[in-house]
Amino acid sequence: MALEDRFGVSMDTERMVAQFTEMVRVDSESGNEARFMAWLLPRLEEIGAQAQLDAYGNVIARLPAKGSDADPILLSCHGDTVRPGVGIEPVLKDGVLRSSGDTILGADDKAGIAEMLEALRIAQVRPPIEIAISRQEEVGLLGVKNLDFSQLRAKRGFLLDNDTLDTIITGGPSYFAIDVTVTGKSAHAGMEPEKGINAIQAASRAIAALTIGRLDAETTANVGIINGGMIRNGVPATCTFAAECRSLTHDRAQSVADGMVNVIRREVEAFGARATIEVNALCRASSIADDAWTVRISQQALSRLGIEAKPALMCGFTDASIYNNMGIEMAVVGIGARLEHSLDEHIHVEDMERAVAMMVEILRLSA
Repeated sequence: MALEDRFGVSMDTERMVAQFTEMVRVDSESGNEARFMAWLLPRLEEIGAQAQLDAYGNVIARLPAKGSDADPILLSCHGDTVRPGVGIEPVLKDGVLRSSGDTILGADDKAGIAEMLEALRIAQVRPPIEIAISRQEEVGLLGVKNLDFSQLRAKRGFLLDNDTLDTIITGGPSYFAIDVTVTGKSAHAGMEPEKGINAIQAASRAIAALTIGRLDAETTANVGIINGGMIRNGVPATCTFAAECRSLTHDRAQSVADGMVNVIRREVEAFGARATIEVNALCRASSIADDAWTVRISQQALSRLGIEAKPALMCGFTDASIYNNMGIEMAVVGIGARLEHSLDEHIHVEDMERAVAMMVEILRLSA
């Protein structure tokens, strides 16, 4: 198919959409990405890259420069999806890609991968390119935390994992996962309930005492999962729940996490039960300057498309937090996905085209 001139860039939209729909049909829920990562290797080789898996199963690839002797840049995405992401069947209707309805679409982040591949195919000029596709991003950035950084030389790069094209993410929060097991005492609920200690009730008392939601402009807390009990007519001896907190200021996140632990322990013990609490710091707050090189390049590229993009901080977390803490300046640019992590996730083909045009211009400016 002949290349079409879209947004001032010659691209093959049909090829990109076909590759994206092929991608999302390859299941890759977090922790089960191996088949998809293996699927990626020959596709990267098709565009001239040398690609391999590191010891953790992340994809690392290199692509030579084209008409440039500039320093290398890193392009990164993640290859895993949230649940439900098995058996995705993409549907294209009226220029919008969706799933058939009972799964996510997987545009987060496979649209970013498809857009990156198309931009690399058609770019007339580019610096040396390093590519990192991480696994297990959605469950705590585990892939990038275990990435073989010794294989990377780039000190600057772009993460294709923001939704909107008119914002450039410059920083993310510290994130604490708090996993709680409440232990009470089992008993027959009808015959001798007074001999039991209801772990669900103890956990509920603790959850009710927590302050959750938006705590301030840069801090949130939440309880997202609770599980307990085995039978209706038994006083449950155990109950578990999963909480979190995050803040754009690390010390604030730490303080909130400590406070949540204290409240949980106090309330559970006051009920006569016992709390076992595990706290994991999954991500440390990081940010780059609003006028950092990667931000300016992204803004200039988007300006060419008539988009005035503004730098912004986010309370979600991305692989960029790890890259930036490792000394690689990473701006997070948009891919056009909407309503990610839901059954209503979708993406407009026109936004994918814009993202490709943005990336082609980023490559030109970086060269």
